[in-house]
This record gives sequence, structure tokens and C-alpha cells, in this order.
Amino acid sequence: MIYHAFEVLSLRTHSRVLGARLHGLSLELYRTQAYLFTGNMQTVSDNLNNKYNKLKNIIESMGSVLVAFSGGTDSTLVVKAAKDALQDHVLAVTAQSETTGGHELQEAIELANLLDVEHLIVQTNELESEEFTRNDTDRCYVCKKLRFSRLLEIAKNLNIKYVVDGTNVDDLGDYRPGSKAAAELNIQSPLQLAGFTKQDVRDVSGILGLPTWDKPASACLASRIPYGSSITVEKLRQIDHAETFLRKIIPGSQIRVRHHGDIARIETDHRELPKVLHDENRKAILAYFRRLGFAYVTADLGGYQTGSLNQTVLRR
Repeated sequence: MIYHAFEVLSLRTHSRVLGARLHGLSLELYRTQAYLFTGNMQTVSDNLNNKYNKLKNIIESMGSVLVAFSGGTDSTLVVKAAKDALQDHVLAVTAQSETTGGHELQEAIELANLLDVEHLIVQTNELESEEFTRNDTDRCYVCKKLRFSRLLEIAKNLNIKYVVDGTNVDDLGDYRPGSKAAAELNIQSPLQLAGFTKQDVRDVSGILGLPTWDKPASACLASRIPYGSSITVEKLRQIDHAETFLRKIIPGSQIRVRHHGDIARIETDHRELPKVLHDENRKAILAYFRRLGFAYVTADLGGYQTGSLNQTVLRR
């Protein structure tokens, strides 16, 4: 079914778009409304329109694609562009394992339905790999090599020409050993090829009415565990339950619970720290985290930092 309606909860800066149903609508149709979603009423620059057209052209030239689809901001835009460019020659595939947050799978399912694309969920078993669970600095490489290899196998069996991901230009600036695995396996990154920064991704997603335009960045739960500390199912479940609990207190915010053995270190936007430290919330967080098995609970005064556990690697 094709929907042509969307609902805006609020037009204030950083308003959230709900219930977007925009299958098949062109970017040009939204030029006059473009910055209702970000609070900026100026005309959308031709640069964004050109970039989105370039993105579609790149994907169209591939003929058929399997999209590594997490349901995040980046991969959702790739799926949308692929659907616009290739119609039914698109398969979105979501990997599910113990390293995936419990809420993320349901969100991916809902988004795939929204975008009207075929969606496949595959179970991956990174925890069966000792290379992964020992959590060396190449952990992400090991994980991506396993996952992308599985996606390539599926693509080959279905005669799909390319496997693509949602890596953008800004990702080149962080420590991302997973990108090495993608390069080795010839995984294509159309957002990078089209020159999309993270902000470009969010701006174009807002223009298209995608509900993920301002979705907080997410990452594998294993990224909360410092390198050298083994990855276990118990730790991953502690992290997932802890972050799920915090989302009820500060919904819509960036949240990470870094696992330092018996210490839980909470990272969130520094503007949200007063909510975390509010006496009633503080007591509830402390009690719940202790039930999960943490002896100590801290709030990082530095706030949320993407890839914060990579800093020790980058400083070497």
C-alpha cells in the first residue's frame, strides 16, 4: 500500500516526525517544506537535491541491491533511495544477535513495512567466535567480516548483484575497523560515494519525512565493553536492560551504558544529566542497576561521546 500523508508532532526545532508514509515521493516535492523539520525556514539548497539524485543514480547503476539494514538513520535513507531507484529489486536484511538491542529489531521491521521493501531477518552468532568474544581492538572487523560474509552468501543465492551499507563520509574520521572488512569483501557504501555527511543524511531524511531523521545514533551493544574485557551474553543483557530502563527516563536521547566490570558508566547528552541526577530518578536508576548486578553506578560528566572507548586506541 502507498501512503501519501505524514503527521508532524511539533514544528519547533528538532521536532520529531511521526507516522511518515512517503513511499515513492520525490525530494523535489518537499522543497517548499524542507526545513519545517529542522526549524530553518530557508530554501533547501540545490546541493542536497543533487546529492540525493546522485545517490539514487549510484544505486540504480547497481541493478539490484541487498541493504545491510539496521533501522538507523543512515541505512534507512539507503533503503529509501534504493526503493526509489530500483523499485522491487531491493532486499533489506537485518542481522539479529545478542549484540543487538531488543528494541532495534522491532523498529527495523516497522521501518521496512513503512518503506514497502522486502525484509529479511537473519540470525548471526558472533558470540560463537573466540576472536570476537576476546574483544581485541579489531572486534568490529571480526563482527563485520562474519555478518557481511553472511549477507554476500544470501545475495549470491538470490542473484542480487551488490551488498551495500549505510556508511557515510563522517565515518571515515573515527576508528572503524569494520570498514576494512567491508572493503575486503567489496561491500559498497553509496552514501560515501555520493558525498553524504551525517548532517546531509539527517537533512535529506527530514525532507523526505523519514521518521529516522533525528533518531539517536545506535551501535552494537558490544561497543559498550572496553577492549580487552571479554564479551559475554550476561554483560550484553545487563547493558540492554540498563539502557532500556534509562530510555524511559530520558526518551529520545543518546544513551550509552559503558560496562566496566561491576561499574556502570552512564553517558548521555550533558543537558540530560539533571534528569538522571534528579533525586527520584537517581534512586530508581541506582536500585535497578544494582538488581542487574552492578555494584557502582556513575554518570560521565563528559556526556555522550560517540566511540568513546575508541579514544585509547586513537591516542596510540
